[in-house]
Amino acid sequence: MKAKVKAEPQEQRRTGAETLIHALKQENVEVVFGYPGGAVLPIYDALYRNPIKHVLARHEQGAIHAAEGYARISGNAGVVIATSGPGATNLITGIADAMMDSLPLVIFTGQVASGVIGTDAFQEADVTGITMPITKHNYQVRDVKDLPRIVKEAFHIATTGRPGPVLVDIPKDVSALAGDVRFDEEVHLPGFQPTKSPNLLQVKKLNEAIAAAKKPVILAGAGVLHARASDQLQVFAEKKNIPVVHTLLGLGGFPADHPLYLGMGGMHGCYAANMSLYESDLLISIGARFDDRLTGNLKNFAPHATVAHIDIDPAEIGKNVETHIPIVADAKEALHKLIDEPGESSMCDEWLMHLHRYKEEFPYWSNEVGGSISPQKLIAEIHKLTDGDAIVTTDVGQHQMWAAQYYTFKNPHSWVTSGGLGTMGFGFPASIGAQLAKPDKRVVSIVGDGGFQMTSEELILLKEMELPIKIVIVNNGSLGMVRQWQESFYEKRYSQSVFMTQPDFVKLAESYGVKGYKVSTMEEARFLLSQVLNDEEPALIDCRVCAEENVYPMVVPGTGLHEMIGVRP
Repeated sequence: MKAKVKAEPQEQRRTGAETLIHALKQENVEVVFGYPGGAVLPIYDALYRNPIKHVLARHEQGAIHAAEGYARISGNAGVVIATSGPGATNLITGIADAMMDSLPLVIFTGQVASGVIGTDAFQEADVTGITMPITKHNYQVRDVKDLPRIVKEAFHIATTGRPGPVLVDIPKDVSALAGDVRFDEEVHLPGFQPTKSPNLLQVKKLNEAIAAAKKPVILAGAGVLHARASDQLQVFAEKKNIPVVHTLLGLGGFPADHPLYLGMGGMHGCYAANMSLYESDLLISIGARFDDRLTGNLKNFAPHATVAHIDIDPAEIGKNVETHIPIVADAKEALHKLIDEPGESSMCDEWLMHLHRYKEEFPYWSNEVGGSISPQKLIAEIHKLTDGDAIVTTDVGQHQMWAAQYYTFKNPHSWVTSGGLGTMGFGFPASIGAQLAKPDKRVVSIVGDGGFQMTSEELILLKEMELPIKIVIVNNGSLGMVRQWQESFYEKRYSQSVFMTQPDFVKLAESYGVKGYKVSTMEEARFLLSQVLNDEEPALIDCRVCAEENVYPMVVPGTGLHEMIGVRP
């Protein structure tokens, strides 16, 4: 019997725009976030004739943050389309955000026609040059025939290895003109071959270190979530009897109600988590990049520990913290090998008891606030009413840290926030993408009054798309974290951090067809949240919290994790 000969893909006559839409469908793209303009009119015309679900954001920044939320929750690449010039440059913040937080995005930008590139034509910008430092890779398409290969490569690069954004810049004539194209079946990138499987000698070395350790701790980052390795992390921690600390972006990767869980580490992490990192004799970092907000002063970070670092990106290993046991690998594959490798569990019962005493003696705390809402208790109430089972998105600032501290995540892929870049305006549009990724899940967007005003125009999408997202504004009338730093380090000189006037958020919501509410006491907040969190309508709740409340504990810049301020027994 003759072996079947694999048929060569046939060439077809298509415009660049038609080729792009066909290529997106081949990648099983279910939703596109975008905003049309002159340079992408051929693409939008092809999209009209060959529909893919499209979310018309009201600003390109809203579109790309929504795509980030979609990517974070779904694990698939978020797809964005924007026009040339200002359309493309309005995406820059989101691209940089996705690059720092390892989110897979594929961004298509229109460009002026090939013949006038470099002439400062109307709405021209050197997008590939601008985005080179903040993308995993970028392309400018000069021939329709290259488009199928480039699209396939872009999705492969964005989602393989350490995820990240890839940009494809398409001149208008390339998208408008027709050519004979064929759709390649395989990606061939010899220079891009991420290492997924760990070196078994290094795995054995780590297991030997675990058996010898008296004070081991696991630091679990977002890499665990990107690898879909939460179950393996739990099995590994339980088998080896090792406590777990999360980074900010790693929250949810290990259940917060598990007896081995210590909490979040870093600048606003809990006392037990930070002291476990400081006192450990073996630190096992999995999918974390040792950001400065996690480590504090590097001279005092895990000073007594042998450091093992598991990461799929070899550039991160040894970059900030000296690593004694490097393991370049996908987190799931590395954990599988660690679980399967024969080895003893750590003998650290005394260590666990010591850390649990820290948890009991030095919990998070809040002030008793008379006449206004305690922001910490507000988050705790949201957790209680949702049974800790909602997808939570945030902006950046005090409310973000309170959400990380008090919404104790028990499920993976339920936390969407901006970590590395710290992008205000991220949280609300990200909730739109998160809801589209998981239509049946309850989504709560916890935002500050400052950040929400940066992307509030996306409110229209809640009504337009019938999305039951609940927006909780933690409204302290200021840029809360800026104000806190000015209080602590600038002798209370509140330079431009307190809002003299604000919009009526209730009326703003209602103008977009969304129900709006304002609450000023915990009793009002508790009652209203119990009503709106369980219905199928979108809602905005303006919660007037104590304006002077600060986030504690805090590791002051330049100090070590063991030197936290604001710790209270």
